[in-house]
Parts: sequence; C-alpha cells; structure tokens
Amino acid sequence: MPPAESAASSESTAPAEPSAGSGGDEVTGRQRLFAGLWPPRVTRAQLVVALLLFGLGLGLAIQVRSTGDDQALRGARQEDLVRILDELDDRTQRLEDEKSRLEDQRTELENSSDQAEEARRQTVEKERQLGILAGTVAAQGPGITLTVQDGGGAVDADMLLDAIQELRAAGAEAIQVNGVRTVANSYFSGDAGEIEVDGHEIKAPYVFKVIGKPEDLEPALNIPGGVVQTLEKEQATAVVTRSEKIVVDALRPVQRPDYARSSPQ
Repeated sequence: MPPAESAASSESTAPAEPSAGSGGDEVTGRQRLFAGLWPPRVTRAQLVVALLLFGLGLGLAIQVRSTGDDQALRGARQEDLVRILDELDDRTQRLEDEKSRLEDQRTELENSSDQAEEARRQTVEKERQLGILAGTVAAQGPGITLTVQDGGGAVDADMLLDAIQELRAAGAEAIQVNGVRTVANSYFSGDAGEIEVDGHEIKAPYVFKVIGKPEDLEPALNIPGGVVQTLEKEQATAVVTRSEKIVVDALRPVQRPDYARSSPQ
C-alpha cells in the first residue's frame, strides 16, 4: 500500500544520531583548550605588570626592614641618638677621606711618567708617617696643649696614663709629655710627685703637647667624669688650649726588634 511505503522511506532517510560512547566532540574540545593555553603567550602588558608587582614587593620588604630599625632607634635616648649620629658622620668622613687619598695615589701612579720614581716617593712618605707613629721623627700640626698643675702633689701616674689613653682614643697622632715622646708601648710609673715616663722622671706642671683634631681632643678630656674633672677632684688644675700648630719634636731612638722580621708579600 502506498502510504506504508512512504513512511518506510521517511524512516530510512532520517539522519543517524551520534553514538553516546563516541566522544568525538569532547576530545576535540580538550585539544582546542590545550592548544589555546600552551605554549603560554606573554604579552608586553603582562610583562610590565609582573615587573611592577616585583618592584612593589621589593619596596614593601625594604620598608618593613626600615620600619624595624626605626622602632629600635625610637626607644633610644636623645643623647644616644646624637652620639650615634656623630659617630656615623665621623666614620663616613674618615672613609671618604681615605677613599679620596687612595684614588689620588692611584691617579698619580697611573699618570706618572716615571712610575718607579713615584713609587719610591710614596715609600718615603709612608716611612715618614710610620716614623711619626713610632716617635722617631718630629711632627707638627693642629692640636691641643694640656697643662696639669699639681700644687698638692696628688696627681699619680695612673691619672696621667688615663689622659694619654683618652687622647689616643680621640684620634691623637703624636704626643709628648714634658719633653718625653709617648708611643704605643710607653708606660708611666712611680708615686705622686715622683712620676716617670719610660724611665724618664717628670715633674709638675705636666705639659702634654698633642697633635690631632682639636674639635675631637678637647671634648674627650672635658666629658663628665673624664680626665679634667678627675684631676680637679684631686685639687689639681687642668687647662686645655687649642692651637693651629703644635710641634712634637721629642724623639725616641730607633730600636731593632729581637724576634720580629718582615714577612714576604
């Protein structure tokens, strides 16, 4: 019958539905997703953002560390902060001076037409500087004069030695006491009124001639509880005078060491 044949024909021409287990579209989607993500594509904008985030993180880390240091200093006394600042300024200045001196030496060596002669000149200058420290050559420069009057005979060797140590700590480069040059191994001995320096007897008034920076030397002696106040408690008087030119001309004999020898470089 014709109607039945028409229905059969319609069923035979209908499109076949995909099998549930084929998964063809699902695999294709994953591949497209993977292809879109790998290899990663970094744009210029992303790179700039990454660099900005890195800089921000570094700045925060530095700020946290700086904040910790500030909190540690915030609890310090004003006197301690002033002292710390002065010490840092002095240290910075000394390092800058040393840097400048070394750079000048390097420039002189590089530019000298006769480097051997320049090296010899610098060797002589270094020998002169070491001679000043060893007390074997005379020296002059700015500094102070400390004069100690001991009318009651109460000043002993330890008090004078304390003065020497305070001066050295303040940057004294050359010192002589009553015509006796004092160096690193100098010693004071004897009782009040019979004091000796390196075996040389000295009498009051005790006159210290000191080469160094006057702005550092004088305050070191006048600090509360320092050398000047200690001497005044013993009914002695101590007067500190600054000068643009102090001459230290007392010399020590050159002594050959018994055991020490220069080592090869």
